[in-house]
Amino acid sequence: MRFVSFSKNFSVIFGIPKSFSAMSWAGPEDIHLSTSLASYLDKKLLVLLRDGRKLLGILRSFDQFANAVLEGACERVIVGDLYCDISLGLYVIRGENVVLIGELDLEKEELPPHMTRVSETEIKRAQKVEREATDLKGSMRKRMEFLDMD
Repeated sequence: MRFVSFSKNFSVIFGIPKSFSAMSWAGPEDIHLSTSLASYLDKKLLVLLRDGRKLLGILRSFDQFANAVLEGACERVIVGDLYCDISLGLYVIRGENVVLIGELDLEKEELPPHMTRVSETEIKRAQKVEREATDLKGSMRKRMEFLDMD
């Protein structure tokens, strides 16, 4: 395993302006900040994690590693046409687990009209049924592999 050490030119390598500080977000001259998480501060976001979970919440803080703090966070669980928002409260997300971050438009419906909100126990039951069906499908596929004679 090879380890990479950070050099003194860290800000040059990653294109961070030398005048960069945590309090200097406002200037339009900071071109690099247009793609930064700073533009999402105090906005409602959807965060997709590597394990497939979807979190909703208001971004309150972040750091250079994309570690983020969501306030009023909830996990949105979707199974078929059913969904449930499981409340998490204040939630810290490790940056390496983030796949996607997007701002939610508060003026539009978050979900299509055919989606039905259910309780946490109902969504857990639906998840279990879906997982069992997926496992059965996988085991049936393994049993029938001998038919593939490429």
